[in-house]
Amino acid sequence: MTSRLGRLATAVGITIALVSCGAPPTAPGTGAGASGAESKFEQYEALKGQERRDRLVQDAKAEGDLSLYTSMTSDVASAVAKKFTDQFGIKINLYRAASETVLQRILQESSANHPAADVVETDALEMAALGKEKLIAPYTGERRDMVGKEGQFDNWTASRYNLFAPSWNTTKVPAGAQPTSWEDLADPKWNGALALELSDYDWYLTLSEYWLQHGKSAAEVDHLFSEMANGAKVVKGHTVMGELLSAGQYSVAASNYSYLVQRAADKGAPVAYQPFVQPVIARPQGAALMKNAPHPAAALLFEDWLLTEGQQVFVDLGLTPSIEPAGLKDPLQGLEVIPVDVNKLLNEQKQWSDRYNALLENSDKVG
Repeated sequence: MTSRLGRLATAVGITIALVSCGAPPTAPGTGAGASGAESKFEQYEALKGQERRDRLVQDAKAEGDLSLYTSMTSDVASAVAKKFTDQFGIKINLYRAASETVLQRILQESSANHPAADVVETDALEMAALGKEKLIAPYTGERRDMVGKEGQFDNWTASRYNLFAPSWNTTKVPAGAQPTSWEDLADPKWNGALALELSDYDWYLTLSEYWLQHGKSAAEVDHLFSEMANGAKVVKGHTVMGELLSAGQYSVAASNYSYLVQRAADKGAPVAYQPFVQPVIARPQGAALMKNAPHPAAALLFEDWLLTEGQQVFVDLGLTPSIEPAGLKDPLQGLEVIPVDVNKLLNEQKQWSDRYNALLENSDKVG
């Protein structure tokens, strides 16, 4: 079991245990409470345009602050918080951790009847888990309609995307010799020179399903992944994957996030990921209102803002927004992009995690 899946299972298990044992609740957080927050959301969601923004700003300032739980990297979280506070004068109380830790904290606070988060922004798998636990409230703002259907879920909305892309060290892979298809990663010439990430079973699931839907047999798909894993280096964490690629520890990284590679290249590292290998695999990162948000006006104002001005903040940091800001060309225009099937990932995560673990069982672990 991957570390991420184990922590996710532990988080959900803790909540079930606390509820079944009848653990005494702590004092609930101050603010609107669950029913009050949902009622407020309904009132605000009936407003549109500038009237909605003005009312939310007024009421959010009266509430005083906003509590955001997120797995954004520290630089992204800090930039988002600063821009929001500078624009509205509303302080953000930031809790930042790995996505599974964010989920665990929310579940524990919910089971203890001590709501603290107003908004959560994290990975698709954890967002789906929160939706399944019915802890997040629907968002029906006008900006949601501008997000592609692949980024609209029952109770949460994609705020940005992480793009899985092969990347390579340009000192080890000369121009024209880089992989140009996902199948190229199975070429024996990459034996001992290819890196796979320890917990990328979402990438594995998505590429497997794509190949099956486009005519490959299950045996052919298994063979391709087996050839990739043959001699591969296994790395824990995409940031580490990028650092080791920059250092020349291997020639090609199979599935790093494109923005991490771009940041390294911008700092002078000998790495590249373009032209993109297609299809580009996109995993949504989402935002949602907490059902029991202590500060409902601030929560809704933040989600509106994140899908408006906040999209430019993501672009400025090299991330892929869910809504392309006006005047900017879509960097993925003309490319085939396929999303991770989030519901399949949630419902079949153990099956795919176990298969991916078995695939990597005999590979060398580095980093």
